[in-house]
Amino acid sequence: MTKMLAELPGIERIRQRFVEMLDERQTLIATHGLAAWDGTTVDEIKSNLSSAQAILHQIAGSAGSLGFEELGRLARKCETQIVEHLAGPRANHADCPIEIISELDGFVAHCRHEIDAHA
Repeated sequence: MTKMLAELPGIERIRQRFVEMLDERQTLIATHGLAAWDGTTVDEIKSNLSSAQAILHQIAGSAGSLGFEELGRLARKCETQIVEHLAGPRANHADCPIEIISELDGFVAHCRHEIDAHA
């Protein structure tokens, strides 16, 4: 797939724009993750997790088609974890699971790696 992507006209410019947007998005994901972790109300935690989930959904939807398969897989994994938490029995507790924060941290680190590799 990567070889085919390299042959598409203008794809490198699209990939570069994706990486630029990834820099902004990973910062937002980290910010929302920290705010959820520090949140003191159920609504505050849910709102921040939902915001992070929406950004992860955007990344998961486009990363693979641009040759960032692992990034897309990790984004989908984080997104699914948040969706399951928000639909689960602990969603109405005023705490954010450490497992979600840990996954988000790993995702943000992977983003940094991709950003640095394409700088």
